[in-house]
Amino acid sequence: RIISTCINDYSLFNEEKDSFQPGWILNQTSIEEDEDYSSSILKAFTYQSSKELDTYAYVGDHGTYSGDGYVYEFRGRLSDIKSNLSLLHQLQWIDANTRAVIIQLTLYNPNVALFTSVTFLLEFLSASGVHSSARFEPLNFYVFTSLTQLICTIIYICFVIYFLIIEIKLLIKLKLKYFYEFWSIIQTGIISCSITSIIIYIWRFKEYNRLSSLFLETNGYTYVNLQMIAYVDDVLTSLLGFCCFFGTIKFIKFIRFNKSLRIFVQTLKYVTKELISFSLMFSIVFMAFLALFYLLFNSSIASCSSLLSTAQMLFETTLMSFDVTDFTGADPFLGPFCFFNFYYYCCFRMLKNFLNWTHLRRPNVEEIYELQDSRMRSHYVDPIENFPDKIDQFLEAIDRIYIDQKKELLKLKRAGV
Repeated sequence: RIISTCINDYSLFNEEKDSFQPGWILNQTSIEEDEDYSSSILKAFTYQSSKELDTYAYVGDHGTYSGDGYVYEFRGRLSDIKSNLSLLHQLQWIDANTRAVIIQLTLYNPNVALFTSVTFLLEFLSASGVHSSARFEPLNFYVFTSLTQLICTIIYICFVIYFLIIEIKLLIKLKLKYFYEFWSIIQTGIISCSITSIIIYIWRFKEYNRLSSLFLETNGYTYVNLQMIAYVDDVLTSLLGFCCFFGTIKFIKFIRFNKSLRIFVQTLKYVTKELISFSLMFSIVFMAFLALFYLLFNSSIASCSSLLSTAQMLFETTLMSFDVTDFTGADPFLGPFCFFNFYYYCCFRMLKNFLNWTHLRRPNVEEIYELQDSRMRSHYVDPIENFPDKIDQFLEAIDRIYIDQKKELLKLKRAGV
């Protein structure tokens, strides 16, 4: 059917913030009709802020939705809930102006003390159509599940405190020069992520005690919103990932004396310019194929629905992770043709050029050892021209020692010793 009016896209700045009477009637003067509706129905048409609802913004696939809005709570007997939902349907609680319907519920498994935050999202697109998505986030509030884990955590905290003291002393000593060192930044990243993770662990433990007491007081009949805890849990996962990342880089420092690793580092130094040139050329070719695949297969292949997903699909293709049937199903000729050209130019020709460049600039082992030997000599070996100066310094030191001894003997004689 033809729609005569245009529908705007949703944003946080154009959402409705007025309260209505049932049926989305504004400024209704009749009060007698309101008595026919229950309090839950009247509340469903009343605008409530995120502070009142204890909710937070939610990020969907097609937009970010604030924690404000119109809420209907599933409370009471099942028959009452069914009748209320039928009445809301008659009153067109979900109409053409609705942009998102979010259903949130919390599950609890007492056998393993496991909470699960469940969120169902229905997004009503401005170009017509409804997009659905769901998110299940299990949350385990137990910080320590065994004595070994507790001991390891205590040892880790002690190490973090020890390295924190060392880094503070270095920061006071070096001041701004401290941040010029690469390993100082890595150490700062490890310490900051570790301390933040410890703080989040403590906050989760306190939050678990609060939820447990609330659960016991209400016998599980109150809604426990775990949205904030789920967001913080995602932050904790990211922090642990960064800790592993920085720790892995830090581990390279401990094995820097390995012969193969030194050769690898020296090789990278030799081919730095070639790597930059290759990266620039590869980026241009890759962006060209990215635009080609996105424009040709945007509406026929799900992995090419956006630029980001298309880039991810092309990178997976270079790693031999692909399905040719998607391209043949999209277009019998263009699909295989574009796939063959991308694989040939990006995986064969570009890789061949990269190997040729690195092979031409790759130093042999003798050159590396000669370079290291020259650096060692420049630090610890002086040329022969400095030998007379060193002899003079040595004689001056002996002369000072001799004069000091004479002075001490003279003092002892005067003292009658």
